[in-house]
Parts: sequence; structure tokens; C-alpha cells
Amino acid sequence: MRKKAIIISIKSFKISEKEKKLFLNERPWGLILFKRNIKSLEQIKTLTRTIRSISKDPKFPIMIDEEGGAVSRLGKILNNDLSQKFFGDIYKINNTTGISFYKSYIGNIANFLKIIGVNINTVPVLDVLRNRNNKFIGSRSFSDDPSIVKKLGQICVKEYVSNKIATVIKHIPGHGCTVTDSHLKTPKVELKFHVLNKIDFLPFKSNSSRFAMTSHILYKNLDKKNVTTFSKKIITEIIRKKIGFKGILISDDISMKALKYDLLTNAKKSLSAGCNLVLYCSGNYKDNLKLLKELPFIDKFTAKKTSEFYKFLR
Repeated sequence: MRKKAIIISIKSFKISEKEKKLFLNERPWGLILFKRNIKSLEQIKTLTRTIRSISKDPKFPIMIDEEGGAVSRLGKILNNDLSQKFFGDIYKINNTTGISFYKSYIGNIANFLKIIGVNINTVPVLDVLRNRNNKFIGSRSFSDDPSIVKKLGQICVKEYVSNKIATVIKHIPGHGCTVTDSHLKTPKVELKFHVLNKIDFLPFKSNSSRFAMTSHILYKNLDKKNVTTFSKKIITEIIRKKIGFKGILISDDISMKALKYDLLTNAKKSLSAGCNLVLYCSGNYKDNLKLLKELPFIDKFTAKKTSEFYKFLR
């Protein structure tokens, strides 16, 4: 499977002629959609159909970050104002009611995503809300109780799978232990492994999601020099071995300010550390082109897992 190891984005509601050539000639692994790409129901359906037609790939991976609440890309066509915390709070009051309500909600969102041509949603957020002042995670987290986050995260993944939508667990191995927004600066955590393992890592364990997204966090007691996305040690020893994640690992956005290098260096360092794909969200054509030209094709592991994903979509 000859695809480049990158998920790109585009600038607007329509795909430009130059962007069409990217999909036709440069073979990105997939596309992520944002609010800037969605104007109406018919428009987004046309856009996703067009991209798959250009790519000559009816199952071309198209993802969206549709968590609900504060993070919803579908605001112009769907009112999805229910956050993960909302469902966590219901579950805490009554487990049975919480699970039933959450499953029904996921079924409705998954059906809508299929209608608009999306086959991957970057949910659930498995970060444990350790600090109420954490505005970056906030209501995006199910709970401050890691067992609740783990339980609802497992339900989320299974329900999307039953609706033929893949998921991306994030931000592995945990972003709830810092209040710093990695879009703006590098979060730094000084907690010891045994503390992180008991709380922050727990929700990611035994989760069957096909995809996971890294956190751009510097865990000083795990790797003094490298954020997770650049850390071969954390990816190999923590994410792959201790947590046991077996799917495709995607970097968080390589244009975020938590990463200190230029885009190409950020991308190459991510792949060298053990990320299988890099994510570029700004949609700048020249950057898309440069990254696609310079980055390698996906490796055998990623090709195998991608084939499994395609078979799952049948």
C-alpha cells in the first residue's frame, strides 16, 4: 500500500486544483477535516466524495475531531453540544442510564459521520482530569476518576466500531496531568512513573482502538529531553509495552507550538521515534507539498494495519 506517512488537511470548503494534484500524485495516508472545511451538509458530502474520487480510493481515510461540547467541527450542520464530561457525570450518578444514553448518542453521531463520508473520529479523550483549572482538557475529559474514563472510553470505541467508524484514543499516554495547552507551549510533567501508571496511563490500557494520538508533553522522569511524540523511549517502553497499544500511532499536530522545530524536522523526528503517521492540521498548500515530497511511504506495519482498517470498513 503506497501511501505517504502523513495525514494532511486542506484550506477551505472546496478542494483547489493544486490540492487535487496532491491527492492524485503525492498519496497522503489520509485527510482530517476542520470547521473551515464544512459549510453545509451537501457541500461536505460533495467534498468527501470528490477526495475519494480523485484518490481513486473509495475507503480513503477521512477523519474529524468531533468530541462534542467545546470541540465540535460540525457546528454549521449539527448541534453537538454534549461533552464527554456530561456523559461521565451521568454515569457517576447511574451507571446503567449513563451507558445507555451514551451508546444511543454515539450511534446517532456515527450515523451522521457516515452520511458525510467520515470513517474515523478522533475520540475518545482518555485524559484524566486531574486539575479543575485545566482549561485545555476540561470538559473534554469524562472524569477525574481514571476507572470511569477507562470504562467509558472502552464503550466509546466499541460502539463506534459496531457502527463501522474507527476511533483515535488520545492524548496517549495522558494529558490530564498538566494545565498547559500544547497548542501554545510545551507542557512539562515531573510526576514519577508509578503515579502516572496508576492514574494517567490506566484508561489507555486494554483499549481496542485501531488508532491512538500522542501527547506533545515532556515527562521529565521518563525522558528528560524529548516530548512523547519525539521519544523513542516513551513510545517503545510505555505506549507499546506498558500500555500495550498495538495499533497505528499518530502524532498530534506537528504545527503545534509545543514542538520546537520546523515542520519537516518535527515530522521526521516523530516518525523516527516510532509514530506511524504524522498529522498536519494547518492546511497550507506549500507545507503539505513539501512534507509529502520529503516524508517516506508508510512502513510494513502501518500498511498491514491500514489493510485491516480497510477490511473493517466492508
